[in-house]
Amino acid sequence: MMDLAYVCEWEKWAKSTYCPSLPLACAWSCRNLIAFTTDLRNDDQDLTHMIHILDTEHPWEVHSVSSGHSEAITCLEWDQSGSRLLSADADGQIKCWSMADHLANSWESSVGSQVEGDPIVALSWLHNGVKLALHVEKSGASSFGEKFSRVKFSPSLTLFGGKPMEGWIAVTVSGLVTVSLLKPSGQVLTSTESLCRLRGRVALADIAFTGGGNIVVAAADGSSASPVKFYKVCVSVVSEKCRIDTEILPSLFMRCTTDPNRKDRFPAITHLKFLARDMSEQVLLCASSQTSSLVECWSLRKEGLPVNNIFQQISPVVGDKQPMILKWRILSATNDLDRVSAVALPKLPISLTNTDLKVASDTQFYPGLGLALAFQDGSVHMVHRLSLQTMAVFYSSAPRSLDEPALKRPRTTGPAVHFKAMQLSWTSLALVGIDNHGKLSMLRISPSLGHALEPKLALQHLLFLLEYCMVTGYDWWDILLHVQPGMVQSLVERLHEEYTRQKPALQQVLSTRILAMKASLCKLSPCTMARVCDYHTKLFLMAITSTLKSLLRPHFLNTPDKSPGDRLAEICAKITDVDIDKVMINLKTEEFVLDMNTLQALQQLLQWGAEHSSGLPDSASHGPVLKSHVSPDFTKGSALRPGHSFLRDGASLGMLRELMVVIRIWGLLKPSCLPVYTATSDTQDSMSLLFRLLTKLWICCRDEGPASEPDEGLVDECCLLPSQLLVPSLDWLPASDGLVSRLQPKQPLRLRFGRAPTLPSSTSILQLDGLTRAPGQPKIDHLRRLHLGAYPTEECKACTRCGCVTMLKSPNKTTAVKQWEQRWIKNCLCGGLWRRVPLSCS
Repeated sequence: MMDLAYVCEWEKWAKSTYCPSLPLACAWSCRNLIAFTTDLRNDDQDLTHMIHILDTEHPWEVHSVSSGHSEAITCLEWDQSGSRLLSADADGQIKCWSMADHLANSWESSVGSQVEGDPIVALSWLHNGVKLALHVEKSGASSFGEKFSRVKFSPSLTLFGGKPMEGWIAVTVSGLVTVSLLKPSGQVLTSTESLCRLRGRVALADIAFTGGGNIVVAAADGSSASPVKFYKVCVSVVSEKCRIDTEILPSLFMRCTTDPNRKDRFPAITHLKFLARDMSEQVLLCASSQTSSLVECWSLRKEGLPVNNIFQQISPVVGDKQPMILKWRILSATNDLDRVSAVALPKLPISLTNTDLKVASDTQFYPGLGLALAFQDGSVHMVHRLSLQTMAVFYSSAPRSLDEPALKRPRTTGPAVHFKAMQLSWTSLALVGIDNHGKLSMLRISPSLGHALEPKLALQHLLFLLEYCMVTGYDWWDILLHVQPGMVQSLVERLHEEYTRQKPALQQVLSTRILAMKASLCKLSPCTMARVCDYHTKLFLMAITSTLKSLLRPHFLNTPDKSPGDRLAEICAKITDVDIDKVMINLKTEEFVLDMNTLQALQQLLQWGAEHSSGLPDSASHGPVLKSHVSPDFTKGSALRPGHSFLRDGASLGMLRELMVVIRIWGLLKPSCLPVYTATSDTQDSMSLLFRLLTKLWICCRDEGPASEPDEGLVDECCLLPSQLLVPSLDWLPASDGLVSRLQPKQPLRLRFGRAPTLPSSTSILQLDGLTRAPGQPKIDHLRRLHLGAYPTEECKACTRCGCVTMLKSPNKTTAVKQWEQRWIKNCLCGGLWRRVPLSCS
């Protein structure tokens, strides 16, 4: 149920070595970026405290930055968007890291705070008030609103108008709580207050948030004989200053300390964690000795306070007027275990309103209900977060063969290799661990978690989590780890069915995200690689169409309700004439007038639209165009050409027709912006020819009428197109050197930081020729559609997911083109993050 996906370790250098820091910190963001710490030791045995940030798809491309911390880094914490990172050290210094130029492998620190000389033991961003609950029992519902509901949750602090205020909160070892607020002007407001009047040592602490906007801090001095204390913290801004108010909440003693048989066996509390950041009512405690540990799960509940009969006679208690108190109750506890070295908690906000210990055994197969415990013997256990029952076990070292002679077994002179820090992914389907040698291990966690699920039910789990990522915008890389080639077709079809059941407004919001999700799924199977090309092309077509429409302006300011772009779409959908000029005369051409320099700057994008339009009829001549089954996405047993699915997509063909009409009008204003065609006849109107063929194909599959097969005459016209027009070979698919498509055999890969591996070629990419550019061929800027040459001289950036490449610096000065480039300054077309790539890899 748990298996190793890959391992990444450091090179061994003679002069300097990376060694795990003590304590070791690790954090996993919702964008599937992992941050962890090590110490770099030089010849003089001086330590430099390093922070390493990597993308899970390219773990060898680790970005290492000297943190500037003078003491060991104790905490790392990502924000809710996964784009900023907090680091704190044993000297009380806190730094906020953000991406430089929006690159995942370039980070800088610009702001921070400090509690001088006071080590930080707990750190968290303030809550932004956004909480989405997953209802597992409604995973079969048709509406996303039933599966995922917005929970009423107040931000920790709000600005004028209710906007959440950004900032962070930290707890120090001397019992101080410090809050730093980021004002919109960039100024940092910091305030520090004692957790209580009688300050004491805080060896362990954790931070959680309540729905009312308050903060709860759990603190312990490290001794199991001492109580675990809880405090409510309220943050406010008064007269431009940050104010902190604290209040003592009920405390608890661990159950093992009250048991006479175990009272002295576990003297230290080694781990203290709330089960979730937004679940302050449940806490996990671990008490340990030198060789063993015990884990307890506690819950805070409201209980009625019994009233003596004498007082009841004076003032009877009626209904809800009974006095209530808060009391900690133990939910479950483990037996004696091997010593726990690390704990990882789930981030998936599963709704537990109807889940208690009575039904825990029935729901334990769901990954979001499990937490991970790492032990010093090298094993990792997934246990249910309420009942603490073991659901899956992973052993870091393969068990020795019983036939192996004892003399040949290596002697173990030190402790076994074990994880010192762990983090679960945001869907709980993957786990990363950093061991005591500084090695990073990536583990898959099966969705079944201890249950033998039917393939249909396992598919339902993956589909539910894909929908969750689609709604939240989280990266879904960890889900792809579990998708086998045979699942791809069913997953894409089911995902499309669920998407079409949503309201049109929600479909429009999620339109690009579902295309990117389908493309990443189709990369995992050789039978669906042609679909990857089509999905990327659809993303580009949608982006170009919306950008060009946004450039159109009404001739008069008091125009009717519809914009020029909406009228263009309406007229092109209404008029089915195959003559482009007859469609054009129904439009107000004065709304299409743009500056001549702008039109010329858009020529490369217009050229792409024309080349793609000429490639579609050519694809129609190489096989069947339409199929009668419900989902036209796949044809079993046959490898389709790129562009084939466009021939059955009325919406995409409609966008292409609109694009050609716009190009036609702009060509009348400035002929030099027209796309270049290579025709066999000088008198041939290539654009009219392509528009006629596209319109006929569009009529066969447009939404208004039932889909019909093209007649033989149309197929013959498509077959004649290559003899009338040179159909260019398109650079359909960006080259991606990621891992996920190469992890299908479930054989762990062994990688090294800083060294690009020679990965086994993906069988999917080898199925179709001409999808990617061969080495040595001219490279292309996928967003600007500019040729970069075989060996680019300009710095480039590439998408961490699809591999799309574009220049880092813009060569354009036109406002319209800059508007196009600004759309992709933070993310790629597919939603992936950018990373700087060497010139040799561009």
